[in-house]
Amino acid sequence: MATGHTDPQRRARILAATLDHIAEEGVAGVSHRKIAARAGVPLGSMTYHFSGIDELLREAFTGFADHIVTVFEEHLDRPGSPEEACEAVTDLVHVLSEGPRRDLVLTQELYTLAARRPEYRELTQAWMRRSRERLERHFDPDTARQLDALIEGLTLHRALDPAPHDRALTREAVRRITATPPRA
Repeated sequence: MATGHTDPQRRARILAATLDHIAEEGVAGVSHRKIAARAGVPLGSMTYHFSGIDELLREAFTGFADHIVTVFEEHLDRPGSPEEACEAVTDLVHVLSEGPRRDLVLTQELYTLAARRPEYRELTQAWMRRSRERLERHFDPDTARQLDALIEGLTLHRALDPAPHDRALTREAVRRITATPPRA
């Protein structure tokens, strides 16, 4: 392992170790010492790269949010028709709910921080805005907002249920939200 300033991956390793630690032990267990040990870096690297735990957490969670937005992009940038977009949303729910448990835990840890602290609320709001922008390529803003909430809720329910619902139920929920209401 490289040491000192010749180690260009040190900061990235620290951020990855932070997310790994949070996924295993929660935000409450984060300390410079624990993260440095997990990342395999000297303790002094923590204060060299980050002004404190809050900066470390914000950057780590920002990177995590970027990762989830990338998953949205991978699914929502391809569809060409409304039907394909609905199927992409269905796929997204299933990919997220069947994905790494780590992502589910990190999402919930971030939401808990956001419920308590404004700076993390801003981070989650930016994440939600970016997710909705992807959805708005295919749906009007109100429908995109509803779908974003549906994706979050169904993902959580599927991930935690010992007998998760199938694609047909997800597809039906998406269809109901995206259906054009009858004109009066």
